[in-house]
Amino acid sequence: MAQTTEQAVTGLAQTFLELYPTEAVRVLETLPANEIADVSNREPVARVIALFECILPGAGAGALQRMGPDSARQVLSGLEPDRASMLLSRLDKDSQTAFLSAVDSRLARELQTLMTYPHGTAGNLMDPRTTLARPGSTVGEILSYLHAAERKRIYDVCVVDEEGRLIGTVALQDLAVAASQDRLEELLRRAPPSVGAMATREEVVDLMTQHRLSSLPVIDTEGRVIGIIRHDRLIAAAQEEASVDIQTMVGASKEERALSNVSFAIRKRLPWLQINLVTAFLAASVVGIFEGIIAKFTALAVLLPIVAGQSGNTGAQALAVTMRGLALREIRPRHWIRVTLKEFNVAFFNGIAVALTTSLGVYLWSRSAGLALVIGISMIISMVAAGLSGAVIPMILLAFGQDPAQSSSIILTTVTDVVGFFSFLGLATLLAAMLPT
Repeated sequence: MAQTTEQAVTGLAQTFLELYPTEAVRVLETLPANEIADVSNREPVARVIALFECILPGAGAGALQRMGPDSARQVLSGLEPDRASMLLSRLDKDSQTAFLSAVDSRLARELQTLMTYPHGTAGNLMDPRTTLARPGSTVGEILSYLHAAERKRIYDVCVVDEEGRLIGTVALQDLAVAASQDRLEELLRRAPPSVGAMATREEVVDLMTQHRLSSLPVIDTEGRVIGIIRHDRLIAAAQEEASVDIQTMVGASKEERALSNVSFAIRKRLPWLQINLVTAFLAASVVGIFEGIIAKFTALAVLLPIVAGQSGNTGAQALAVTMRGLALREIRPRHWIRVTLKEFNVAFFNGIAVALTTSLGVYLWSRSAGLALVIGISMIISMVAAGLSGAVIPMILLAFGQDPAQSSSIILTTVTDVVGFFSFLGLATLLAAMLPT
């Protein structure tokens, strides 16, 4: 009989988790981490992943650390990388290393990248172990959680909605004097200013000074709270940056600055200039292949820079948008299909519009339908190739651990020149009978 009752209770719990995941998460968040881990170990992985997608990061990270190794690995592999990195960032370094070594190497590299923000950015300055709560939680529940927490330097509790977006804050002193049954939504202050993870240190200083903040929430591109910057951390970072600037002035920095010494700057720049020279010769060799057709139809030499210039601008636009997306962490290499399709469509339709205008201008200038057709088709081909290259090149470089900002433009220039020259002169060769002599 007892076994039958236990089975019935287990069945009801599983039904509750499956049919009402949001409500189930609210219940789980009130449990100790080891009990959440026990529930997670018993449930199918797909159901656990759905729960971990919306559970508060603090509760999720604690449960993840207490789950079985295989269950934890499957959960991390099934979660969106942004969410998985948020959970891992709340663990100690040893736990992070253990989990990263357990998952696929490509995923581990992506998670490591997401947890590592550039020096001097808000993401680098923040503490990811932020105290988050739901508006429906009671003061008693939050105080119990804070008493059990290892972190004692807590000034404000950030209240977030179902998606993890910041609603407002509750000061610790307000919690201390409130009745235990009061809900946080009754004590809620309006949401303080927040800052993106890739914001500069100067932006952080301006916000904290302007609004006289003791702490500043850090959000991701979706508006979800991922950490908090405390005033003392900012002061320490500013002092550290000042010492780095002094080293930079005498050329001691690992990266080039405005005041690095000449030899250091030469060592950093000259190899890329030499590579750029090689790619320039490559583009010139393409023109050399069609030397005969250019000599026969001199109008081609006049129009050649138009195709190369327009495709270069198209590639530069795609490159700028993609680089900004990578810098702000709006996209990662795994988004390459979506980004590529978007840039293909943009370049294709822009190419048609530009090709029509160019063809009309060339026809009015040369009175040659053949020449107008050649430059119109080549304009579309070269602009599509440039748009695709501008989107794909930086993501490929990043996936292989290279700095896309340093070498993307050189590779892009080569692709746009080669494809532009080859498409224009190749089509001219195929349609030579239609060109004016």
